[in-house]
Amino acid sequence: MTLIKICGLKRVEDALVAVESGADLLGLMFFPLSPRAITPETAAEISSAVRGHARTVGVFVDAAPGDMNRAARECGLDFIQLSGSEGEETVRALEVPAIDVIHMREGLTPEALAERVARTSAEIVLLDTAREGLFGGTGAAFDWARVPEMARPMMLAGGLRPENVAEAIRRVRPWGVDVSSGVERNGEKDQDQIRAFIAAARGV
Repeated sequence: MTLIKICGLKRVEDALVAVESGADLLGLMFFPLSPRAITPETAAEISSAVRGHARTVGVFVDAAPGDMNRAARECGLDFIQLSGSEGEETVRALEVPAIDVIHMREGLTPEALAERVARTSAEIVLLDTAREGLFGGTGAAFDWARVPEMARPMMLAGGLRPENVAEAIRRVRPWGVDVSSGVERNGEKDQDQIRAFIAAARGV
């Protein structure tokens, strides 16, 4: 069964809807420049509300390992997602499992992608659309034909929404799918869209 991650949650009530609808992972933004960024207090509140029902992922961009580990302890995070230019040294310095994001830039060859995947010891690899100045939540998909077979868990992100997630799962067969802007209206999470996305993914 494909796991489902709803990312960029800012309110407990939206997190609870995601969990009740069947989400496995909830992404909480710790990158201050993101429009979806939340305070550590809110992150801890969400983590506490969903404990035992879903796992929480702290999303960071080029933060210091010590700061990320502190956030994981204080906010009850189960994973740390590295969405910037972090390297293997950062992955190994974390106290919780890592999700290593690879931005699928134009010109990234299959060989270079395979080498990049092989270099990380992160528990999960996440493939996302590359867009200058953004570190996720682009709302744009990349060419799924570029996704190679992987022996490790791989999560697919970038431009997923209720209307196309089933096709993405059938074509790519990822370990998990990740959505943020695809379940929003006017920049805020839409609970009906969250339910529709999870239902579509579960229906495959």
